[in-house]
Amino acid sequence: MARAAQAVRRRQAALARLERERFDVLVVGGGSVGAGVALHAAARGLRVALVERGDFGCGTSSRSTKLIHGGVRYLERAVTHLDAAEFHLVREALRERAAFFRIAPHLSRRLAILTPVYRRRDLAYYAAGLALYDRLAGSERLGPTEVLGPRAAVERSGGRLDPAGLRGGVLYYDGQFDDARLNLLLALTAAAYGATVVNYAELRGLLKQGGRLDGAEVVDVLGSGPRRVRARCVVNATGVFAEAVRNLDEPAAAPLLRPSSGVHLVAGPDVCPTDTGILIPRTRDGRVLFVLPWLGHTLIGTTDRPARPEPHPPVDPSDVHYLLEHVNQHLRHPLSPEDVRSTWNGLRPLVFDPHRTGATAALARGHVVTQSPSGLVTVAGGKWTTFRVIAADTVDHLVRHHGLKAGPADRGAPLPLLGARAGSTPAAPAAGGQAGLTADAVAHLRARYGDQAAAVQALAGERRGAERLVAGFPHIVAEVRFAVRQEMAVRPLDVLARRLRLAFVDRRAAVGALPRVAALMAEELGWDETARATLEAEARAQLAADL
Repeated sequence: MARAAQAVRRRQAALARLERERFDVLVVGGGSVGAGVALHAAARGLRVALVERGDFGCGTSSRSTKLIHGGVRYLERAVTHLDAAEFHLVREALRERAAFFRIAPHLSRRLAILTPVYRRRDLAYYAAGLALYDRLAGSERLGPTEVLGPRAAVERSGGRLDPAGLRGGVLYYDGQFDDARLNLLLALTAAAYGATVVNYAELRGLLKQGGRLDGAEVVDVLGSGPRRVRARCVVNATGVFAEAVRNLDEPAAAPLLRPSSGVHLVAGPDVCPTDTGILIPRTRDGRVLFVLPWLGHTLIGTTDRPARPEPHPPVDPSDVHYLLEHVNQHLRHPLSPEDVRSTWNGLRPLVFDPHRTGATAALARGHVVTQSPSGLVTVAGGKWTTFRVIAADTVDHLVRHHGLKAGPADRGAPLPLLGARAGSTPAAPAAGGQAGLTADAVAHLRARYGDQAAAVQALAGERRGAERLVAGFPHIVAEVRFAVRQEMAVRPLDVLARRLRLAFVDRRAAVGALPRVAALMAEELGWDETARATLEAEARAQLAADL
């Protein structure tokens, strides 16, 4: 119970600071952009508060394709349409791709991606385009592009590609990462730099004085009531919900976004090899699809069509059919809907350009920083790979237009996140020792927690902490305790979906682990039986619907 009181007290202390202190910057939204802005501002010495109405990264930022990339499709459009904006975005993203391996080496890895080719003339076309992709990356390229013959392409796919009609393949390299865990580390690292960071704290209104923004009213979703947060600047970093926040300030504000939905599905581990993904370069609507190894399973995505903002966007069965239909055209052993273990829908906050028409897939992935007459700063658009650039541009705007006295910006030196100290990249696992951990569990902890793995491993010796949460998966009881004590998890899906990623990998396994997770969290947070049963039921209902 003492631990429970301590965890609750920490959160209550952060809520009290929201109301007691006056901040330079209040960031609304705890996704990759909001958490990135909070970290960048705090690291430059500003007094920062970050509030998120749900859990960190519970929206778009945990539902990406998990690639750190410049965007081969954007490069193709830049060349074929002579689009300077797309070309700049690709170059910028390729520069930023390298930063992920410095800020979170334990969550980032190089991944080979194979493009199957079915017309001989396309071999030269794709090879030239991907060679340009390498050239733009310069010294930060992750590996050389290779042209493979039909037999070599099938072998590189681990025999998964159907050889019928195959004329060869082009192999190139990009990066892969765990989006939700990196998002969490942005928020936790911001807190380590002095920011006041609170999840489940929802914006309910904006405070003004003399027509100028002076802060916001924030409500603790978990029940402790409203707080008036005073700040010199308010940053609206709420992704696809940015229009709703802008309308609190300016009801007649012109639209800024055109949201797009991106559905992904996860299948078992036998669809592609563990070290190589597959890029399908052409679908009937002009998209590319990825088939990627991810956390021991296979990630397939994505779709792209107009959507409306909602916290838990549903997955339309037609989108699952679309993905399976196009992927199966290339696989030796086609997938069926029964092979799908998890699905999710991520909403992209695409910036709307009234002078550009067409489908959402044709919209640029650039970002904008704009300010209302009252001083509300809205940052919108962009993509995961360039979150550092977006954060730096936003803080630079605050310094220029709000007179904040910040330390110098150093865009060239990526700031390591918690868990990323030198030498924290996963290596050969040590023995589990007295904690009773198996070698695969230790390897799992190192890969997920970096230099913080030792702290999780220490908890494994506490009250059956080394036990698996569910058979067939490496997650252990100690990770749940660590998530509550050190990672601000307060709801079962915070753990299952975003700390452990189990719900994203295999929803049935997450349902199986749910009772144990809820019981452990009740013990850690002091829930009574009624609260535990209620929260477990809510999580079960969400797992049965959509993440």
